[in-house]
Amino acid sequence: MNFDYYSFTGRNIGFVDEHEQQLLRQARVFVCGVGGMGGAAFMALARAGVGKFVIADIDRFEVSNLNRQVFAFADEVGREKAEVAAEAAKRINPTIEIEVLGENWTSELAGIAKRCPVIVNGMDDIAAGVHLYRTAKHAESTVIDAYMSPLPSVIVVRPHDPRPEERLGFPTTGKDWTAITEDDRRAAMRAEIEHVMLHSSSRNYVDLAIAGEVAAGRRSRMSFAPMVISTGMLMAYEAVALILGRTSGTDCRGWFLNPHRPAIEKPRNALVAALMRPLVRRAIDQLTGVA
Repeated sequence: MNFDYYSFTGRNIGFVDEHEQQLLRQARVFVCGVGGMGGAAFMALARAGVGKFVIADIDRFEVSNLNRQVFAFADEVGREKAEVAAEAAKRINPTIEIEVLGENWTSELAGIAKRCPVIVNGMDDIAAGVHLYRTAKHAESTVIDAYMSPLPSVIVVRPHDPRPEERLGFPTTGKDWTAITEDDRRAAMRAEIEHVMLHSSSRNYVDLAIAGEVAAGRRSRMSFAPMVISTGMLMAYEAVALILGRTSGTDCRGWFLNPHRPAIEKPRNALVAALMRPLVRRAIDQLTGVA
C-alpha cells in the first residue's frame, strides 16, 4: 500500500479544516499509560492524525485486560503494553513518530513534559500521578485525566490550576512522590471516591458492596469496556481542543457523562457539597467496613 497522509485524514476535513489537520500532524502528545482509557485516547488521537507521541507504560498485557483495553488481544498477552500500542499505531499511520518508554519514564519526565504541552494521564498509580502533575505544572503543560468513577468523566488541569492532590485533599501534599506510602495511596483513593459520590450519581450504576471492597483495598478496581473506552474518547476530544486552541469548557473539576439517563453531571456548588459531605463519608465508612 502507498500510504498518503492526506488520503488517510481526508474525511476529518469538515470536523477540522486543513490548517487544523496540519496542527494535529505537527503536535506531540504524551500518553502515560496506554492500557484502558489511555490506550483508547491514544488510538483515537492516532486515527485523528496526531503525528508525534511519547508513550509510557510499565505493564504487560494480562488476560484480565481483554475485557476493555483496545490494544489487548489474546495473542498479545504477556507482551509490553507500550510496545504493542506503538506497533498498532504504526499500522494505522506508518509515518507516525512514537517514542516508547518503560519503567524509566519517571526519570525522564521533566524533559518529556517540556516537549509535550498536552499530557494524557492513563495511569492508576497515585504516587506516579502526583509526580506527573507536579512536573507538568513546572513545565507549563496541561494534563487530561479522569476520575475513578463508574461513569465516564474527564478533567483538564492547566498549569495555573490546583493539582488534584491539593483540590481533593490527598495526604501527599508536600511529600516527595517517592515517599508516598500505601496508607497515603488508600487515603487518596478514598478522597477521590468521596468526590465522585458527592458530585455524580455514580453510586446508582454500580454494585456498592463490590465498590466498598475496592475502596477498602480488598478487590481490584472494576472496569467495563463501554465506560473505559468512552472515557478515552472524552480525553481525546480534550486533547484535540488543546492542540487546536479551541475552548471546550472543561476545567480542573471536570464533569461526568451519564449515558444511562442521559445527562451531563457537573460539580455541585460548595454549600450543597459541604452539607452532603458528612453523609457521603458515613456511607463510605459503611461500605468499607470502617467502624
